[in-house]
Amino acid sequence: MAAASKSADPRLERVFELVPREAFLPPGPWKIMVDNEYFETPSADPVCLYQNALVALDATKGINNGEPFLHAAWLGAAAPQRGNVVCHIGAGAGYYTAILSVLALPGGWVEAFEIDPGLAERARKNLQAFEGITVTQGDATKLPLPASDLIYVNAGVLAPPSGWLQALRPQGRLIFPWRPSGEVGLTLLITRTDAGFEAKPLMNSWFIPCVGGASTADGFVKAPDAHAAWSVRSAWLTSERVPDKTAVVAYQHVWFSSSALG
Repeated sequence: MAAASKSADPRLERVFELVPREAFLPPGPWKIMVDNEYFETPSADPVCLYQNALVALDATKGINNGEPFLHAAWLGAAAPQRGNVVCHIGAGAGYYTAILSVLALPGGWVEAFEIDPGLAERARKNLQAFEGITVTQGDATKLPLPASDLIYVNAGVLAPPSGWLQALRPQGRLIFPWRPSGEVGLTLLITRTDAGFEAKPLMNSWFIPCVGGASTADGFVKAPDAHAAWSVRSAWLTSERVPDKTAVVAYQHVWFSSSALG
């Protein structure tokens, strides 16, 4: 996991040791996804969970505990630090919320959002032993977010709400699975700088859609293909700058540009 993060932060290896994955899953045996199909583990031995696999939280809805290597890479790129305020959107049963909270301590805290009432309740119970975490059941695309150093989104998003970008503190990061079309899914890291919002595509990623953040946006004309999506280098609120010829795709409230800041 530490190697998959591509980070020199020694805390990452330790945090994956400290937070037990099985504590955030239903009792075993578990359903593990292989090639888009669930298979039941041969036993309830937690060793079955320590592999790079999706594990079902709700198989009927296709909701899973996310792929560990992907999240390790995200954590390495987003670099949560001690004292950070973190918003975790799509917290599920709370496993990666717990990891984020450990990395934010001391002095930081995590505001976790989960739209599914059952999962939100499970997350509250699972996270009772962890410090500095608040779980909110609701739609994070409509609810106000606190001023944040990191917004960590675990649901596919067509266009991030303007409130998410506005909630970022200076040098704050927003990492999310961008789904500009059915064929394109990639991780986008947005950083708020003095010059604007820097955008960096990181890796392919596929998540279930984010309710409220995945529907067709007003003003959306044409979805970018994979080549265009990977060319994104900055993001702009349309209230602050009108889309220009560098626009890869423009929505009503935000647009993505192939031009780097400055």
